[in-house]
Amino acid sequence: MSWTTCDLCDAYEALARVPQLTWRDFGGRVRFAGVIATVKCFEDNSRIKELGAAPGKGRVLVVDGGGSLRCALVGDMIGADFQRNGWAGLVVWGAVRDTAELGRLDLGVKALGATPRRSVRRGEGVTDVALAFGGVAWRPGDVLFADEDGIVLLNPGTMISQD
Repeated sequence: MSWTTCDLCDAYEALARVPQLTWRDFGGRVRFAGVIATVKCFEDNSRIKELGAAPGKGRVLVVDGGGSLRCALVGDMIGADFQRNGWAGLVVWGAVRDTAELGRLDLGVKALGATPRRSVRRGEGVTDVALAFGGVAWRPGDVLFADEDGIVLLNPGTMISQD
């Protein structure tokens, strides 16, 4: 990948959306990009688990977990499902767990933090909805770029070469 989020911000200054959050990297891949899919859930990872079992086609799942650090929405088993099914990465506005194992996966994982406590599964949450957190809008179909410096979102149709 020849792009960096800093270069994208410079080149697409008027279009680039940069979340105002401090992310931590937990996956084995720090630089990743793809069209986003979305899920909104709070302390229930049912929908995330379902999406991890579906073909990712190089997409990035953006999870609005309400910023909760009380329990993890993604761990090693769900992360392995996402890697196995061809997802580029996950961005979790919330917590993850099993961080040593997540770090061994060829998958991008950015989250606010980590906790050993797992979430519940009550079948709650919605997918493919517009989200708003970190001072930006996250819409299914937007293109996400992530690296060591953060995340940049661009509207569909502004996809750049990822050579």
